Amino acid sequence: MTLLLEAPALSRAEWTAAAAAHAERADLLTAEHRARASRAEKHPVEDFLFTYYSYKPAILRRWHPGADAVLEQAPERAEWRWYRAEGADVRVDAARFRDEKGSMYRGIVNLLRATRERPGQFGCFGLHEWAMAYRADEVRHAVPLRLGRAGTDAVVEAHDLRCTHFDAFRFFTPEAVPLNRSPLTRDDQPQREQPGCLHAGMDLYKWAVKLGPLVPGDALLDAFELARDIRTLDMEASPYDLTAWGYEPVAVETPEGKAQYVSRQRALSERGQHLRGRILTAVTGVDDTPGGADFLPSRTLL
Repeated sequence: MTLLLEAPALSRAEWTAAAAAHAERADLLTAEHRARASRAEKHPVEDFLFTYYSYKPAILRRWHPGADAVLEQAPERAEWRWYRAEGADVRVDAARFRDEKGSMYRGIVNLLRATRERPGQFGCFGLHEWAMAYRADEVRHAVPLRLGRAGTDAVVEAHDLRCTHFDAFRFFTPEAVPLNRSPLTRDDQPQREQPGCLHAGMDLYKWAVKLGPLVPGDALLDAFELARDIRTLDMEASPYDLTAWGYEPVAVETPEGKAQYVSRQRALSERGQHLRGRILTAVTGVDDTPGGADFLPSRTLL
């Protein structure tokens, strides 16, 4: 059964305390990145969340209470986009957001629901990063290959590539593209995305940012933390030698490495599924069980 959720009303003391705590947590999560940036230092693993997604640390500091929530005595937020003044109070104007961002909103909600309702697949072993380096003259990261060029190519050729995520597949080298079990396109992303995929879980951070004030601050920061943990496994299982950076390899070319990868992949997938449900409940305003929600009439993604 689908239940309409009542949006909270927060006193000034409550919401200002929540916003301050949120900013403090965000600052802790981004402190090392900001320190490196001030020294113009690069990091092959942790910079990804700020370069690939192009969201600055300041995005994480901005706290929102969630769709239709009321902040009492909050005149300083009256001019914020997608907030609506109600006397001295302000409300997150979810209806206006859904109207102005309709295609994007429906596309994200449909993708999250479709992904959540599918069974996870756990047989890819993170080989997308290997496929991005397959027979390449230049690799994506300025880090040595753990098995060398010939060894990296041999691992790809010895395995069945099963990538289901278009935004990983699109970086495959031309030689690796036909080796994937299925060709992938942007248009069929809603039909392919599945919760075992590391990149689908990492993208929850992107979707949380795009859904803006409809996503409560704690869900946004949880999505960032999940993306950070996923990126760590993603690169530990990659063909790159990151021991100089303090990362131990997950050697997916071996049975032991495959088992370790799948165990961690399953745990991250469970976190992702729980977070998908939280985000869907927050942005739609309904508490719906898997399989019980109707899809919205659009699947456009931005």
